[in-house]
Amino acid sequence: MSQNAGNKQSRVPYPLSTARALALDAQGLATPLSGETGPDATYETIERIGWLQIDTLQMVRRSQYLTIWSRLGAFDPADLDGLLSGDSDDGKGRRLFEYWRHAACMIPLSEYRYSLPNQRAYREGRAGWYRGWIDEPGNRELVDSVLEHIRENGAVRSADFERDGIKLGSWWDWKPAKRALEALYNQGDAMVARRFNFQRVYDLRARVIPEWVSQDEPSEEEATRRLLEKSMRAFGVCEPRQVADYVKMKRTRAKPFIEEMIADGTFKLIQVQIDADDTAEMAIHKDDAPKLEAAADGTLAPSRITFLNPFDNLFWATDRDKQFWGFNQILEAYKREPDRIWGYFCLPILYRDRLIGRFDPKLERQTGTLRLKRLHLEPGVEPEDEMVAEIAGATRDFMAFHDAHDLVINQSNPAEFGAKLSAAL
Repeated sequence: MSQNAGNKQSRVPYPLSTARALALDAQGLATPLSGETGPDATYETIERIGWLQIDTLQMVRRSQYLTIWSRLGAFDPADLDGLLSGDSDDGKGRRLFEYWRHAACMIPLSEYRYSLPNQRAYREGRAGWYRGWIDEPGNRELVDSVLEHIRENGAVRSADFERDGIKLGSWWDWKPAKRALEALYNQGDAMVARRFNFQRVYDLRARVIPEWVSQDEPSEEEATRRLLEKSMRAFGVCEPRQVADYVKMKRTRAKPFIEEMIADGTFKLIQVQIDADDTAEMAIHKDDAPKLEAAADGTLAPSRITFLNPFDNLFWATDRDKQFWGFNQILEAYKREPDRIWGYFCLPILYRDRLIGRFDPKLERQTGTLRLKRLHLEPGVEPEDEMVAEIAGATRDFMAFHDAHDLVINQSNPAEFGAKLSAAL
């Protein structure tokens, strides 16, 4: 076993398979499905990965549900919704809130206080699009008027201002009011109480935050360190500069904090053999040193077969998909159709510790048909019978999660893969 030499691991270098195993385990993607679902399992999954990205695209279920499905299997999406709204059968109330992390995310309320410095930056006009906007004539009054409307009339959606013709002044209409809602959300005075048909329903913070949630505001430095430490645990292993990517923090801002955490031993540095001629310096959290050794010894050996959505947390370290898996993860939804190589909303196929292919799905809800518009294996991957059979098992679970009973494959590369998968189903 390796022993620490200062802040470096003396076992140099670790094979790439070790790094893959540690990264997948950190994301809850290493071991077979346990069969455990429900609100607690859903919440524990989000705690493990830190925060859960929300997105609107719905060729199949939206990404936030797919991220949980990849880790738990066919769970009830209402479990996730209830953790945000508090309308859960388990009686434990609201345990998640929405705010910014990697993007718009669902986050455990136990981490709420670490959002307060960012909210203050918005309130003081020091962050994002809010800079300058809040000081334009009428905008502070608009924000105050929208807040007062919520206080007096209860929770609202942005669409309510358009639908009900709510007027907050002589010239304020729906679009400025919507921006005021976003400002209130960014600065923390209004929060997402729940979603209705995926639209945010905003209410006062005091009516959303449970009493047990700490609102003790940390310093910006303390909050930054906390977010980077959570990011490192969720990544498992990555280059030091990539740690900031998990929380979408500027690398220049994160760099001195990361260097400090390396110096004080919170993060450990290791060497990973990327290919025959190249090694890279990677970071792990000190608490993951035993898992690193388990991965190196083969005790921790990934065996999960599942599909990952394009926004999955596993892909948040820029370029790590290429470093670790030789896989170029890309979302092509915003490209013109002629420019797409893989498809509109391609899901990578995780097979044990490799990313071996991808498919572009569309759920035809009225007929219960799951259509794979394009199905690909990565170059050099052969559709061996055992692999196809295991992918077929994951496909059945995916179809069950979508209430689909028919599978149609429009195009497969190679064609043999699609034929074997259809036969196995």
